[in-house]
Amino acid sequence: MNPTAVQLTIRLKEWLLSIGIGEENAELLKTLIVITAILLLAWVANYVVKKILLVQVRRFLRKSEKSWNAIIIEKKLLRRIANFAPALIIYNTIPFALESYPEVIPAIHAIISSVMVLLGLLALDAFINVLHGIYNTFPMSREKNIKGFVQVLKIFIFFLGGIIILSIIIGRSPLVFFGGLGAMSAVLMLVFKDTILGFVAGIQASANNLVRVGDWIEMPSRNADGPVIDITVNTVKVQNWDKTISSFPAYALISESFINWRGMEESGGRRIKRSVYIDLKSVRFCSEEMLEKFKKIQILHDYIERKENELKEYNEKHGIDEEVLVNGRRQTNLGVFRQYITQYLRRHPKIHNDMTFLVRHLQPTERGVPIEIFVFSKEQAWPVYESLQADIFDHIFAVVPEFGLRVFQNPTGDDFRKLGGVEENR
Repeated sequence: MNPTAVQLTIRLKEWLLSIGIGEENAELLKTLIVITAILLLAWVANYVVKKILLVQVRRFLRKSEKSWNAIIIEKKLLRRIANFAPALIIYNTIPFALESYPEVIPAIHAIISSVMVLLGLLALDAFINVLHGIYNTFPMSREKNIKGFVQVLKIFIFFLGGIIILSIIIGRSPLVFFGGLGAMSAVLMLVFKDTILGFVAGIQASANNLVRVGDWIEMPSRNADGPVIDITVNTVKVQNWDKTISSFPAYALISESFINWRGMEESGGRRIKRSVYIDLKSVRFCSEEMLEKFKKIQILHDYIERKENELKEYNEKHGIDEEVLVNGRRQTNLGVFRQYITQYLRRHPKIHNDMTFLVRHLQPTERGVPIEIFVFSKEQAWPVYESLQADIFDHIFAVVPEFGLRVFQNPTGDDFRKLGGVEENR
């Protein structure tokens, strides 16, 4: 300790004795005054560092254009380092203040040392947060989320810090506690089961690039359908499309099945898969009048002429008697309609022609024959995609009658009323 400070405490005690205070009370009062002075000095140091120096450093960092500086300020690294200023003053001076009471110095010193370790842990936590924040500024962070690994690292560091603090308080070597961890392994496995499973799942998910923050995933078993907003070592949070939040253990990403729509988003297209059910009773061979009418549809003109020449050549080659409709090959209104849909979608500016493109028949059912449209939209945003899909099928439903076809629909009350009116008229 500084000799000047020692001389001051001696003179302080002599002054207390000179004003009539007893020896024991003078010693106690001197100790209290010195402790108060130390605490006041620590408060001044805290004020100077945080309110003056730290403000100037922050102002300097904000002037810089580096994004890292903003992260350092946001994660409060400098503030946590500044906490050491008053702590160091108390740590180095309190034993001097209590020199007259040596029996309490070990306990006070242990408490202060524990506080210093805790401050160090908090500063290290802020430093890790800064490194994590800097990592998130790089493009690779969108593909490799390391938040789970960061959390495991923090748990490990705070676990070690807790052992060090405990060893300081009870005055035993930390190795004693590490030696007993073997016997506690079963308890630790039980307590940190989700953390361990989540950590392993995080490694597998990261290695296999299964899911990232921002991915749209669908996991019916967890009632999750929406973008991933957070992945931690223990939980995954998904914001559903109805704005609710679904949370489930991170290891569920490995142990359960889910759909990740990232492939769709990266492909540049979004699938449209929907069917129109055609009433089978409306399907028929095309007459000459029907074909002439269909030729007036611009996108069908060339197709119908080419197809008619092809069929005529085939029928003549094989000596087909065309007076009977079922002989030979003929065009049907359903086939022409299917070709119309194909040409209509091929010319649509918002439909991909270089991705899977199908307009096909499915197995006929009691509701008619399904004509399925299986194409990919260039629009991926949900509202725009749904609007595009609706526009396409609005058009298809509207043109069905132009081909002499009917869309199947189960009878309604209005149909039965109309049928009853016909019967009455009869």
